[in-house]
Formats: sequence, structure tokens, C-alpha cells
Amino acid sequence: MENAADLVEISELHFSYNDLPILRGLSLKIPRGKVVAILGGSGSGKSTLLKLIGGQLAPDRGWIRVNGEVVHKLGSDDLYRMRRKMGMMFQSSGLFTDLSVYENIAFPIREHYHLPEELVRAMVLMKLDAVGLRGARDMMPVDLSGGMARRVALARAIATDPLLAMYDEPFGGLDPVSLNVIATLIRKLNDALGLTSIVVTYDVSESLKLVDYIYVIAEGRLMGEGTPETLLASEDPYLKQFLKALPDGPVRFHFPAKPLAEELRLK
Repeated sequence: MENAADLVEISELHFSYNDLPILRGLSLKIPRGKVVAILGGSGSGKSTLLKLIGGQLAPDRGWIRVNGEVVHKLGSDDLYRMRRKMGMMFQSSGLFTDLSVYENIAFPIREHYHLPEELVRAMVLMKLDAVGLRGARDMMPVDLSGGMARRVALARAIATDPLLAMYDEPFGGLDPVSLNVIATLIRKLNDALGLTSIVVTYDVSESLKLVDYIYVIAEGRLMGEGTPETLLASEDPYLKQFLKALPDGPVRFHFPAKPLAEELRLK
């Protein structure tokens, strides 16, 4: 299975938080070596999907296969082994605040592998150099700008040279320069290291420039898929509204409620 064209396969995936449905029969594939975006508005199930891929959550129905193995059927030891092949960049960077930049990058290497400290040092410095922050290795997370923190988080995500790198809202809250730097790094590191990358985001414009393929989800369902060029040319009402940020279309603004006139009627 390690030679299969798709690193991640998701079939008829259902998941709910208690009585609240999040994913409703989602199916998609992530090809090896590609950068794939999963786009959708807030609450569409994007971050939940990453947790299911990583085995933090188990589906109600359906399955996720990563590198030939069904994630939710793995025992603790096998799941831990699989996670060695995954890297994660969290939505809020997720750096350990009491550890320096250097120690943040070294942490997953030491956690997963018993290597001489000299080799750990070389790996850390190479990853920091790749994101342009080798000179910041002794800084603490509190002293980093938002863009620098995201770059450190990116370096930590690829610290162990994973098969799969996952990025949860990597562009949120960044200024235009930092945003472009992060997007460029994701693309270049994916190609240079032979990774497969999943970028979960609502940032349409940056994704269209960065990725090879896009899935658009809403209310836990797949609304469209294709290359950036294919989706931009789509006449589907939802895709047109979402990708071009149009004010009018099927995406609702108001949460379901009684008519305002009825609510305001004096009793």
C-alpha cells in the first residue's frame, strides 16, 4: 500500500458531537506528493476532519485509511507508530511556551527517536534554516511575532520528515508579507522533502495560488472538487459565491429564525 497513488482515502465519513452532525458522508482522496486544500466556512468540519485523520477522534460511520491502514481500527501502539509519519501545524501555532524555539523543534525528534544529541542538533538547525529562523533558535515563543511563531510551528511540523503534513488555518491573523512567506514555505518544503500536505483553511485567494487540488465542504458534505482553474470556472451557485466572496447566493447569513416582523409584533 505504500506505493498506492493516494496517501489518504476517506470514504462515507460520518461524525457528530453528541447530537450535532459535523460530517455527513464525506468522501475524498489525498494523492501522494501533492498539496491539497480543504476549504470551507467556519463550522464546516475542516478541523474535525484533521483530528479524525490523526486518530484523535473516531468516526461514527465510514473510514479513513492513511498509508494503507484504517486509522480508527489501530491500537494505541500502532496509532503512535502511524503518528510518527504525520506532522501537524496547529491553528494557533501550539508552541510550548516554556521551551525555546530550539527545544520546540527538538521535542518531536526526541519523542519519537532515540538519536545522539549531535544529530538532533543538526536536524533542528536544518529545519530552522529552511524557514529562515536559525538565528532565532534561543528565543522564547512569547518573544516571537505572529509570522515567526507560524514559521517555527511549520518547522516543528516537518521536524521528523513526515509522510503527511497537516496545516490547520496556517494563514489566519497574518499580515500579507507573513502570509505569503508561510504559503511559499508550505509549497517549497512539500516539493523539496517529498511530503504530502493537507491545508485546511477558509483563505480562498491564497489557496488558489498554492495548491494542486481543492475540496470545498459545507455542512459536512462535499460541495465541489478540482484544480484551482476548474473550480474558478465552475458555474455552481455555491462554489461561485464561496470562491469569489459574493454577497448573494445559497450561503445563508441569518441563522434560522421566525420572521422579524413576527418577533417584533407587540402582544
